[in-house]
Amino acid sequence: MNKGGVLLLLFFSFLGLKAQEKKKETAKDTVKTEVVNVITTYNPKIADANKIQRTPEIKLSEKSKKKQLKYTIFSIPVASTFMPKTGVVKGIDVGVKERVYDNYIAGGFGNFTTPFVETALHYDTRFKNEMGIYARYISSNEDIKNTALTSTFSNFKTALFYKQQERYFDWKVSLNSAQNKYNWYGIPENLKASTAIETINSEQENNYFQLIGAFDFENTIVENTTVSVSSFSDAYQSKELLMHLKTAFNLSLDFISYDLNDLSVDTKFEVLKGAFKRNSIDNSEIDYSIITSKIHPTYNFTLFDFSIKAGMKLFASVDTENRVTNLLAYPDVQISKSINKDALIFYTGVSGDLKTNTYQDFSQENPYVSPTLFITQTSEKMNIFLGASGNINKVFSFNFKASYKEEEDSPFFIRNNSKSNGTNLIANNIPLENYDFGNSFSISYDDVTTTSFLGEFEYDVTNKIAAGGSIQYDDYQVKNLEEAWNLPAVQVAVFGKYKSEKWYATTNIFYVDERKTVTYTSPFPSSAIGTDRLGSFVDVNLNGGYHFNDALSVFLKLNNVLNTNYQRFSNFNVQGFQALGGVTYKFDF
Repeated sequence: MNKGGVLLLLFFSFLGLKAQEKKKETAKDTVKTEVVNVITTYNPKIADANKIQRTPEIKLSEKSKKKQLKYTIFSIPVASTFMPKTGVVKGIDVGVKERVYDNYIAGGFGNFTTPFVETALHYDTRFKNEMGIYARYISSNEDIKNTALTSTFSNFKTALFYKQQERYFDWKVSLNSAQNKYNWYGIPENLKASTAIETINSEQENNYFQLIGAFDFENTIVENTTVSVSSFSDAYQSKELLMHLKTAFNLSLDFISYDLNDLSVDTKFEVLKGAFKRNSIDNSEIDYSIITSKIHPTYNFTLFDFSIKAGMKLFASVDTENRVTNLLAYPDVQISKSINKDALIFYTGVSGDLKTNTYQDFSQENPYVSPTLFITQTSEKMNIFLGASGNINKVFSFNFKASYKEEEDSPFFIRNNSKSNGTNLIANNIPLENYDFGNSFSISYDDVTTTSFLGEFEYDVTNKIAAGGSIQYDDYQVKNLEEAWNLPAVQVAVFGKYKSEKWYATTNIFYVDERKTVTYTSPFPSSAIGTDRLGSFVDVNLNGGYHFNDALSVFLKLNNVLNTNYQRFSNFNVQGFQALGGVTYKFDF
């Protein structure tokens, strides 16, 4: 019997044992009861500093809630700030009741000729419908020091939505769009003084559109369903279309026993289709098309005071361009034990997943990828983890986690070799593109095993002051590549927060260990490579402001305070010290 069969047998054995156990306990009771076990597992991610909430949440009836549109304020993609994975972020208890407004507008200006505008508008008719719009624009219009090509950027993002509440369900329609402009300015040192760079137009433009329809149902087998269609394109006629259909079911197991919990089943149908006008070798087009179906049943229960989630992820994937079909099964099991009312929680589990990589995802992580990529899926064959989390006296929260992960076809960013020696503008009888001068990245896939250790904590010094941090260590073992390109072994994040009735301030400090990058011994078509190192760096960021009243405030953001000249990706220097100040006004219609 294969591993999937064994896991399925164990899964249904759990259901049978639980049914027998509950049947013995309730033999005298003829009244149907419902037992709801709420299982909360810790799923750490690295983000900005926030505190781990342990206070209970009061849940109101869906029809009595005044649902608010939530926006992320001042999420400015400053070029210098590298954001490593961090833990759960939270705000601190400021001890001051502030009025909540439905709308705001913010504007500011910074060095590097950096204008910034952000607004969110929201309107509702109280329990019937609501609508909103969000927009943000930021740009940097001065070149980074010591760059031979233009190194400016601009980001523009909008989001609109309409939501209607019906008697038995809610529905929502959203339209999201974004336009991002970057420059392939990171040419190698030996080309900076060449005549070839005079012909390079380094600008790249990405455009994104997404339409989402979502339905939330009450008292039905179908809990919710979401349909989304998104498109992504660039200035080089690259096109990508991604379609999703996600549905969550809640299946009663009363036919087995009245005392069993419901079985949750998540399903997804996904279609990815895209094309690049040329590959990295010649002018032939790259087409990709992947269809994926997913079924993910999970069952939550308690056994001997252990909270258990037993599930499995089943995938059917078809690569229509390469005519490859895969049927895959991954476990999804988590076990946790709470001691002294969540003061200490031990948890362990094993999981896996299948991820569909996209051109859009790669561009968001690294804007300097070339439009010549090979797109495929990454299989997380196994992820075993063990950890402990908790809080002490509700002022000190912590989480420690160790994991071992095996991945197949994991993507790595690798710098492309220059097709020019500084004088030629043609290679293989093909005119060079603006990204062919060693100033762009491609994707290389490899099988990799990763051993990771994560530690994170937060301490509420007072109700106005909080501090915390995280440290993550990753050991990568690749199968075919020379190195785990562009991945650091150590990442550290430290934060501090202060807020009074009028003043607020935040400090974020990031440390990123050195990374390995590729070097080439001669221009294309040579494939001989060597290994270089991108130095480690510390990035210090300060954020503060003053509230004149609940509606009006001013802010000041300082990034890369130490004016560190570092590279996130090879040959791409970041901006030095950055300052951005402005005003925020909140209001109601």
